[in-house]
Amino acid sequence: MAPTRRVALIQWRIQELAIKKNHATACTYIREAAAQGAELAVLPEYHLSAWVPNDPLWAIQAADSAHYLANYQALAKELGICLVPGTIIEKHQGPKNSISFYNTAYFISKDGSVLGSYRKKNIWHPERPHLTSSGLERHTAIDTPIGRVGLLICWDLAFPEAFRELIADGAEIVIMPTFWTPHDASPDARTHNPDSEALFLQSTLTARSFENTCGIIFVNAAGPAEDFLGMSQVTLPIVGPVAKMGVEEGVRVAEMDLGLLGIAEKNYKVREDIGRGDWHYVYRHSS
Repeated sequence: MAPTRRVALIQWRIQELAIKKNHATACTYIREAAAQGAELAVLPEYHLSAWVPNDPLWAIQAADSAHYLANYQALAKELGICLVPGTIIEKHQGPKNSISFYNTAYFISKDGSVLGSYRKKNIWHPERPHLTSSGLERHTAIDTPIGRVGLLICWDLAFPEAFRELIADGAEIVIMPTFWTPHDASPDARTHNPDSEALFLQSTLTARSFENTCGIIFVNAAGPAEDFLGMSQVTLPIVGPVAKMGVEEGVRVAEMDLGLLGIAEKNYKVREDIGRGDWHYVYRHSS
């Protein structure tokens, strides 16, 4: 019988540039998740400082990324819980003193070791003046205590190719820290549908889960509905979203039935087709 995993969705109203406060909030929620028996806890994108790249303090705080990653490693080991601590902005010095900022997600195992990481590839348009993409680096899956996992971040959701590459590498679960708000829709779009971004998220998460026979753990920031979407959830093929949150702050522990992945694959045979030597798109996605 395929296992059922207990995973914790953690969303809250991230305070701009309040890095110590946000970290303390995250740690409190992680402890709560562990107390509820969660095997994995996932935080939102930009969970330490929020998205304020035009403030000089934002770049200064990015220099502390290694310190906070180490703190999460120690906490994971203490509690015996796996963590994906949202994303952490990392500052890197390149040739001729050039500076790059990467938006990075990590998978930390329950023993505190880092099993893998991913730098955001598909940068949302307003982010492009500030962040560097992982470019032509491949999407690769990671073996973890909860199964074979792929990491994606926020706007990667809009690119089915990212999912396909992870699935071709054996990913069973895709974890997506996100900072997605109603204001990501243009004024024209909101004139036609004020809830267009919520529709985008719900429709696409469900579609990606079905079309890739994978589970998705999606974790967003939360807060007042005029500025936040929340909607953190586990989405599975066959049944769609489970344990879906609204815009409330807090922890939701979800039961993730991985047996549904086998049922979906037996029905749709997506992975079987991907593995065929005569698959139409083998030049792009085969491992």
